[in-house]
Amino acid sequence: MEGKYEENLNSHHHNPCVEIAMEIHKVETPPKRSSLQKLGNKLKETFFPDDPLRQFKGQSTKQKWILAFQYIFPILQWGPHYNLNLLKSDIVSGLTIASLAIPQGISYAKLANLPPIVGLYSSFVPPLVYAVLGSSRDLAVGPVSIASLLMGSMLRQEVSPTQEPLLYLQLAFTSTFFAGLFQASLGFLRLGFIIDFLSKATLIGFMAGAAIIVSLQQLKALLGITHFTKEMGLVPVMSSVFHNTKEWSWQTILMGFCFLVFLLVARHISIKKPKLFWVSAGAPLLSVIVSTLFVFGFKAQKHGILVIGKLEQGLNPPSWNMLHFTGSHIALVMKTGLITGIISLTEGIAVGRTFAALKNYQVDGNKEMIAIGVMNVVGSTTSCYITTGAFSRSAVNHNAGAKTAVSNIIMAVTVMVTLLFLMPLFHYTPNLVLGAIIITAVIGLIDVPAAYQIWKVDKFDFVVMLCAFFGVIFISVQEGLALAVGISIFRMVLQMTRPKTVVLGNIPGTDIFRNKHQYKDAVSIPGFLILSIQSPINFANSNYLNDRILRWIQDYEEEEPKGHSDLRFVLLDLAAVSAIDTNGVTFVQELRRVLEKRNVELVLVNPVGEVMDKLQKANADDVLQPNTLYLTIGEAVSTLFSSMKNVSSNHV
Repeated sequence: MEGKYEENLNSHHHNPCVEIAMEIHKVETPPKRSSLQKLGNKLKETFFPDDPLRQFKGQSTKQKWILAFQYIFPILQWGPHYNLNLLKSDIVSGLTIASLAIPQGISYAKLANLPPIVGLYSSFVPPLVYAVLGSSRDLAVGPVSIASLLMGSMLRQEVSPTQEPLLYLQLAFTSTFFAGLFQASLGFLRLGFIIDFLSKATLIGFMAGAAIIVSLQQLKALLGITHFTKEMGLVPVMSSVFHNTKEWSWQTILMGFCFLVFLLVARHISIKKPKLFWVSAGAPLLSVIVSTLFVFGFKAQKHGILVIGKLEQGLNPPSWNMLHFTGSHIALVMKTGLITGIISLTEGIAVGRTFAALKNYQVDGNKEMIAIGVMNVVGSTTSCYITTGAFSRSAVNHNAGAKTAVSNIIMAVTVMVTLLFLMPLFHYTPNLVLGAIIITAVIGLIDVPAAYQIWKVDKFDFVVMLCAFFGVIFISVQEGLALAVGISIFRMVLQMTRPKTVVLGNIPGTDIFRNKHQYKDAVSIPGFLILSIQSPINFANSNYLNDRILRWIQDYEEEEPKGHSDLRFVLLDLAAVSAIDTNGVTFVQELRRVLEKRNVELVLVNPVGEVMDKLQKANADDVLQPNTLYLTIGEAVSTLFSSMKNVSSNHV
């Protein structure tokens, strides 16, 4: 094999075309730029990768103002082209999601330990705000189960919703204000990458664990228990269930089981046949109507069936006077706002992008952050709690044929009519049907196929997912989430401090070099150790890289059979090294000095512009000489192997 490669190299060496190509293919230094230009480019790539100002180039002043208003208010983009056909589709989808939003709004408010009417308030004002500022056509806005659970569990740690209901309500509105402020700030400052710390594995584990906890919490309503634990863990919840068996009501259990089966069957039908989406969309409202009529007609309240009770009639009252930014609970509301804001923002953007991909249009992440943030700030002043784009409602909205955000307006108008005229009808709605609705809604958050896929692809991600899942179930919702995020960050730091470095070998008969552990046909070149560094080189990993490369050299020398030439060249393929810092430059210089003492030459292959620039500024001329800098591994090996042979021939 060595002779064949040597023969190929000799033929290339004597070919003048190859010599010309090797002369042309040299590594060039990047053009000179000032430090201010480099900083500006770095900031642009970090915070403005989509270049939002490109649409303003070459436009008149008047057109720039129009484009600016359209950028801020997306409704101005599609509004002028709106027509009757679009309205017909949006009316159908708006009425459909309203039939789902009304029972869900009442249910999720109870999940957050808030008055049920607040859930309807939160399904009225926020959708109107989003319709003006949002960029998604399919996103249906309103309360969601996970954010409701988070807010309820976090606020209840310090304030009892039953003993201090007014203070609890004030903290909920204030937390919503801080959540919206945080969300909008991420959009304005273009810091959306912060939410990317919630990996897919973390979210799948967290959602599944939260869904189980939410479902178990509904046993209080489905069994008719009045004394129930305030804790969210699996053990205290199940202990509370079986320690209060005397409170179980067979009437409640029978009725609740019937409605739960009905809702699950309706959901299953819609999943199997998406065209029958209206079955699962209308099932919750139908359940509320039937159960309410049953309780009212048969006086079931006297037989232990607990009901919602009287709900206030009328539109959202102002609540800006209920926001508190001082006092002993300020840290609690800020923390609650931060966590619920991140979770709801992640869910809303993920849902919006999912349906945008199905319809082949784009959703601007920063616009979505601003829209969701502003609607929560406005909502906090109009008696609303945290809202975002709900997956179940958005799926129904999409399947119902929504064309624009007008479907949110139709839904909001329907909720408004309900608030004004229909509230007395909910007086006899049983709590058990709300519990069944919540269980049916959150059961879809348990994504077993996605968990199995994670197990197949990445075992570490699977561990992160399990940590989130069991942390939520056995510790608490927020601690479980924090544990999973912490492990994910630890993994990221580990990958940064322990970058992958692989040994490359030549594919016989070609000038292609690949990982020897991946390609069994790849063979070593006598006298060469070819390494590929697949990470930026910085202060966090330079010492590790130095130790690892020296270990590769030691392994090479130990494996070298007798009679073969000693190691002469160490080639570092830097094509995947996107950046380098001061420690990285020092690492390259020190490595060259260490290798020189071993009579080994360090060769750099295809360093990118920034790496070249940093090495130049560090006066690393010793590692940037023409004979130690090449564009490809093939050229480097061809040239150096030939020179090595010539030296050997001269000695002979």
